[in-house]
Amino acid sequence: MADTDWNLRQTFTFQGRDVACDVMGQGEPLVLVHGTPWSSFNLRHLARGLADSFRVHLFDLLGYGQSDKSDNDVSLGVQNRLLDALIGFWGLERPFVVGHDFGGATVLRAHLLDKADFRKIALIDPVAVSPWGSPFFRHVREHEAAFAGLPEYIHEAVVRAYVGSAAVSPIPEDTLAGIVAPWTGEEGRAAFYRQMAQADSRYTDEVQDLYSSIERPVLILWGGKDAWIPPEQGRLLNRMIPGSTLVELPGTGHLVIEEQPDALVREIKTFFLS
Repeated sequence: MADTDWNLRQTFTFQGRDVACDVMGQGEPLVLVHGTPWSSFNLRHLARGLADSFRVHLFDLLGYGQSDKSDNDVSLGVQNRLLDALIGFWGLERPFVVGHDFGGATVLRAHLLDKADFRKIALIDPVAVSPWGSPFFRHVREHEAAFAGLPEYIHEAVVRAYVGSAAVSPIPEDTLAGIVAPWTGEEGRAAFYRQMAQADSRYTDEVQDLYSSIERPVLILWGGKDAWIPPEQGRLLNRMIPGSTLVELPGTGHLVIEEQPDALVREIKTFFLS
């Protein structure tokens, strides 16, 4: 599957809403969970790199990518329940799991609240410890309707500038186009600001005190120059989860899944297969 025609080939219906998903590779089951404002498109390098050792399952969160973008709940409060339901849909027992950004929060919430069991957990620059959320998030929350009504060309410029700040190096145009595409058009534009407006630290506050109860092996991977969630948050999370391992990748930002996917694949394989 070429980057320019990234397409998830399966559909799962969750509470009457369509969720795009796919499976690739052979081996023990592994689930990939993306964050915001990303989609499964941004996990393509990890999926391909891990598919020679694992049966990789991936999907687009509600309100993201190729999944349902209706005016509905797209908060962290629903995504963990979706993940738990997908694990049942795929018939998985104790899969390996990787979560980036909001995907990390989704994994932790599914494990701690829904009791979804995982063999091992890898978290990449996860949204996990308060405080989080940029001033832009807060501004959108207060003025969601105004942002959703922006002319398309201004909206696209906003999205491009916003996602560009997640990387240390300039994002290649074809990658940037793949990130922006799901957020274009009337439906995509509204969905972009909806997921920001519904972002709320209460969803991580709800589980933050439970991190000390995690018994599964946990690998925390962090971009050493992450300007969205500073590495100090990763070090704090490392202290909060007993026995967890922290690896910082120098010279990369929050979008490390695009900047250094090969390094991530090596770290994940070493951790999961040991």
